[in-house]
Amino acid sequence: MNYILHKLGGYLRLMRPANILTAITDIMAGIAIAGFLAHGLTDVQSVLQVVCLAIAAVGLYGGGVVFNDVFDAELDRIERPERPIPSGLISRTQAMVLGIYLLVLGVLAAFSVGEWPGMLAAGIAVSALVYDKWGKHNALLGPLNMGLCRGLNLLMGMSILPQALPAYGWLALVPVLYIAAITMISRDEVHGGKKRTLWMAALGYGAVCAIILIQASLHHKLLAVIPYMLVFLYLILRPLLKAIREPVGPNIGKAVKGGIIGLIAMNAAWVAAFAMFPYPLIVLAFLPLSFLLARAFAVT
Repeated sequence: MNYILHKLGGYLRLMRPANILTAITDIMAGIAIAGFLAHGLTDVQSVLQVVCLAIAAVGLYGGGVVFNDVFDAELDRIERPERPIPSGLISRTQAMVLGIYLLVLGVLAAFSVGEWPGMLAAGIAVSALVYDKWGKHNALLGPLNMGLCRGLNLLMGMSILPQALPAYGWLALVPVLYIAAITMISRDEVHGGKKRTLWMAALGYGAVCAIILIQASLHHKLLAVIPYMLVFLYLILRPLLKAIREPVGPNIGKAVKGGIIGLIAMNAAWVAAFAMFPYPLIVLAFLPLSFLLARAFAVT
């Protein structure tokens, strides 16, 4: 029994459960931006559509990070030997099977909602694998590649109402910029980094905040959005400023962790800008659960 639980824990560590919650909130932000929550979830079919897209996000994100560890197995033997694959808890073959299952689950769950969600899910799967194998090794294209995965995830949420994509699809550039900033600084979490990189990330965060506040103002929801933005700023700026003061590996790791967990508050702000109460609060409720999972499982 202990062996089974230990093995299960290894699979969960590969999937980064705390991060997966952030992917689900991407979907909530997307469906809110599309206007799907304007009148609430009024029937069983609409609830099932949201659930299927959430399952798609779980599969796609989980599969993507599993393959990240598959491709990084040799490097992790040196830099992170405690991880499931280099420690011998999970074999590379077992991890690959899990990753394939998760990616297939994600694509099929998205296609159950519609053609557009399915095609975007397939795009996310391809983008994640390209990043895992090649993208992360390119200083310029790597962060954009990782950001593209998040941008497509937001679009997948929006595609629950495909007619919303022409009007609001450009907002997918916001998570692209945000995740590109996080990915850029995450490269230095092992050996430490430069203040210049961290300041560039801070500028990216500032642009993201400005776009959200402008959209909230245009939809006459600025006051509703501000509380969620304050939570967001606290989560991302506190560790980032500490890393800027002392750009050593552990501080940068905490800045990356704050940026990832902060996605939940950012997505709550998006929901507050486009949907009625209590939907943004429901999204923010993922935050304490994500914190608990982040204590038990790696985020970066």
